[in-house]
Amino acid sequence: MKVGIIQQANTCDIATNIEKLRKHIIMCAREGADLVVLPELHNGLYFCQTEDTAVFDQAETIPGPSTRRFGELAKEYGLVLVLSLFEKRAPGLYHNTAVVLDKDGSIAGIYRKMHIPDDPAYYEKFYFTPGDLGFRPIPASVGSLGVLVCWDQWFPEAARLMAMHGAEILIYPTAIGWESSDTEEEKSRQRDAWQTIQRAHAVANGLPVVAVNRVGYEPDPSGRTGGIRFWGSSFAAGPQGELLTQLPDGSEEVRVVDIDPARSENVRRWWPFFRDRRIDAYHGLSERFLD
Repeated sequence: MKVGIIQQANTCDIATNIEKLRKHIIMCAREGADLVVLPELHNGLYFCQTEDTAVFDQAETIPGPSTRRFGELAKEYGLVLVLSLFEKRAPGLYHNTAVVLDKDGSIAGIYRKMHIPDDPAYYEKFYFTPGDLGFRPIPASVGSLGVLVCWDQWFPEAARLMAMHGAEILIYPTAIGWESSDTEEEKSRQRDAWQTIQRAHAVANGLPVVAVNRVGYEPDPSGRTGGIRFWGSSFAAGPQGELLTQLPDGSEEVRVVDIDPARSENVRRWWPFFRDRRIDAYHGLSERFLD
């Protein structure tokens, strides 16, 4: 399977961002991509640096304008697209939602982000209701896609449940970067941890992982912080955690990588973690904390 990774920098001009995404998708298609993954909330800026009720006007329904526009591209070029949208589900009810569009342009399924952060410059709880669809892979023509979103990537439980439900690949649309006050040492630790935890999900579950981050600087509209410099570094890893490709940390790039989902079967035979799990002894995992 050929997977297209679109690492893009955005501006406040949504129409321009979408046109650039369109061109990047076509680039992937011309390189033979079967599946193309876009970064988190790819139509605009990462608006969660502040809490502003006017931003809710950017949300859209699913199906809606983006699924229609990108669905036409998926159908025209015969590829599967993973979108990341600000979903308006009902008045006052909004989600951070990934959408899988199949090769015929139809919606194969959606995933609503389950883990919602609330940190300085990442005020997502103001905008997003936690997902209610659970950790279920989305069946598409290229296979069973375990789509999760950004903050979900830090939780091994999410990856494990996707794998247990039959996911053949784990996919993480992402928007993560550095705040200007971080030291160079801290920046390095953060990015290394981000990649390490996701490669660990690949190892623990015997599955390939694709993480697609945005890139570039986005100022804080309030001026209270120095804004976020998204660190790019999108990557794909194989089922033993081996790096298949890694994009740069400071520039836009579009890349198509070969991933062999059939390798997962062999890796799970060599490293039978699912066989040896002590499911009789893990009951405490459903508790918040154990004294």
